[in-house]
Amino acid sequence: MEETKRTRPVQSAGFPFQRIIVTGAAGFIGANFTSLMLSWHPDLHIAGFDSLTYAGSLENLDGCLKNSRFTFIKGDIREKEAVEETFCREKPDAVVNFAAESHVDNSISNPSLFLETNVLGTGVLLDAAVRHGVRFHQVSTDEVYGDLLLECSERFTENSPLRPSSPYSASKAAADLLVLSYCRTYGIKATITRCTNNFGAYQHREKLIPKVIWNALHGLPIPVYGNGLNVREWISAEDHCRAVESVLAHGESGRIYNVGSGVEISNISLIKQLLSILGKDESLIEYVPDRPGHDLRYALDSSRIREELGFSVPEDSFHRRLEEAAAFYRRAFSHPS
Repeated sequence: MEETKRTRPVQSAGFPFQRIIVTGAAGFIGANFTSLMLSWHPDLHIAGFDSLTYAGSLENLDGCLKNSRFTFIKGDIREKEAVEETFCREKPDAVVNFAAESHVDNSISNPSLFLETNVLGTGVLLDAAVRHGVRFHQVSTDEVYGDLLLECSERFTENSPLRPSSPYSASKAAADLLVLSYCRTYGIKATITRCTNNFGAYQHREKLIPKVIWNALHGLPIPVYGNGLNVREWISAEDHCRAVESVLAHGESGRIYNVGSGVEISNISLIKQLLSILGKDESLIEYVPDRPGHDLRYALDSSRIREELGFSVPEDSFHRRLEEAAAFYRRAFSHPS
């Protein structure tokens, strides 16, 4: 990934850390976060820690690897010795945990891997953070809340009950509770962000937006679960990274912050928008049997992070970023326009 050269956001002024560890740094959001943070904070040193599973790639960190303020460590958050060695060597002020198994379909077929990485791995990181007195931030998901009815005005708040629908979301909910317990029991300074669906550059092709683009560019059927009316709230990876930066720097320890854009759209409407951007025909859409436990609607009340930390998403961000993502994947997939 080429380093992103953008002006540092206003709310990031006074960033209090000099050395941080970013776990899952070679994954989709972790790579975006690492690149942006190096660009926004010229004195910040980042150690990227990643096991390089199928969902992570050093190509995502190409620009970062050329930066003297970045170090990459191949390691698994489940391995205590590797984590401890990294903390001792890097001497971080804070750790941001993006590392996770995150594909819902995979969690249905292999739930144990999600429990090991998302729960036990988070526990290993927390233990290290306690030993070294390090600030901890957990990157979570809105899926821990379960789902909402399609036709209602309700949105999840940070106080909504946890009702996860899949092994993936259950493992993330368990990790969140573990983080909060460490705040209470060990006095660790930690925060949690629960974000809506992300999109942007370097997302794995199994995810909805890059999968739709890949299939469309190659004339392949685009599978749509059920009737396609399931609704998601979408946010660009860059906007999500700004939120994480803000909470890491200024969030109150022991506090959860919802991160959303306010943009809700059904899966089928999103797919049709992408096909329009790509100039492809809707005849590629193919309806398939619904996924077990498929959540109907996600929507977040993000007023806490807006009111307490001044974070907001520009109104035009979704459509602008969606077109940027489509252009990125058109280039990445090397398909003639």
